[in-house]
Amino acid sequence: MPSSPVELLRSLAPGTRVVVRRRIEGGFADTLGDLVAHDGATVTIRTRRGNAVVLLEDVVAAKPVPPPPPRRAARRPEG
Repeated sequence: MPSSPVELLRSLAPGTRVVVRRRIEGGFADTLGDLVAHDGATVTIRTRRGNAVVLLEDVVAAKPVPPPPPRRAARRPEG
C-alpha cells in the first residue's frame, strides 16, 4: 500500500480514474479524470475540459474513483 498520495499516483496504471487535491494560492482545488501519464515532477489527468498537468509537489491527497455514472438521456419536450 503506497504511503503517500504521490506514491499512489505513481503506482496507478494510465487510464485509472482519479481525483487529486492540490494546493493552489488561497486554498485547494480538486482535479477529477483519467490518469494519462506521470513523470518525476507532474501527473497529467484528462478531465472533461481537457488535459490538466498537476505538479506532484502540490498534491496533498489522491485516490482512485469509480467510473462516472452513465449519462441520462435528453429530456423530450411533452406535447
